Amino acid sequence: MDVTLDPPMAVVLGYVDAFNNGDSKAMSALCADPMQILDGMSPHVWQGSTASEDWWDAVQREGEHVGASGYHITLAEPRHVDVTGDHAYVVVPATMTVNLHGKQVTQTGSIFTVALGKVGGQWRLTAWAWAKGA
Repeated sequence: MDVTLDPPMAVVLGYVDAFNNGDSKAMSALCADPMQILDGMSPHVWQGSTASEDWWDAVQREGEHVGASGYHITLAEPRHVDVTGDHAYVVVPATMTVNLHGKQVTQTGSIFTVALGKVGGQWRLTAWAWAKGA
């Protein structure tokens, strides 16, 4: 994938890279204010200027509760990278691996859907949703 041709996709890849490195500050820096996150983990919705960091904190608490760590997302070729002016819509198949009680578990067939907008001339995530796979 040539991300130089798709600046919104480059930002999505940067966000996932920050996630894979456990860097909530870097994830947050790629988000607009306000930001919205919809995920399968309770409370399911995070909104506002700290949505990404609040969501990451919830991931860490949930991980401690269920014995999960070492989260890693791999994205496939995007199904959509639709850009209309200062707005973009990205849909990407995804695979997540996680250590669950010391055993690696792979979740396939997930979908990462992201809305982006330009903020100060830079693409930023405005919302994302994760649809869990198998």
